[in-house]
Amino acid sequence: MARGNKHTAEQIVNLLRQVEVGVANGKTLPQACKEAEIVEQTYYRWRREFGGLKVDQARRLRELEQENAKLKRLVANLSLEKLVLKDIAEGNF
Repeated sequence: MARGNKHTAEQIVNLLRQVEVGVANGKTLPQACKEAEIVEQTYYRWRREFGGLKVDQARRLRELEQENAKLKRLVANLSLEKLVLKDIAEGNF
């Protein structure tokens, strides 16, 4: 895939497996990464985040991360609204 494109959790897990199989079959890590069309840095980052996960677990992890980000935005918005209402109530427009 081209630079900047997002991979799904399933694609990432499959690419990690592809690289691991290549290395197990005697290829060097750079060769296996090149065949998977990823750079080594990406492989290490993905392995740190998704290593040992199954496809369904990786998908669930992504969903939870997205939900967490959404909840953080909601909390931030509610906190800001609370501060504004508090200032208005105190007469500090």
